[in-house]
Amino acid sequence: MSGETGKWIILAGLVILLAGIVVYFFHDKLHWIGNLPGDIKIERENFRFYFPFTTMIIISLIINLIIRLFR
Repeated sequence: MSGETGKWIILAGLVILLAGIVVYFFHDKLHWIGNLPGDIKIERENFRFYFPFTTMIIISLIINLIIRLFR
């Protein structure tokens, strides 16, 4: 591994740490994440299925915008 790889691993760790801090302190304000229109929820008596389709698209768009800003 090169020094450049180490820098990317540290950056990824900082991003995960920042995301954890945001979720920890603002969890009561983020209740809409995962409950957007287009998120698939199926609940039966002995079965529960959840697929956050719209949430994943929005998070992917935000991450792509951030990556493009830094390039």
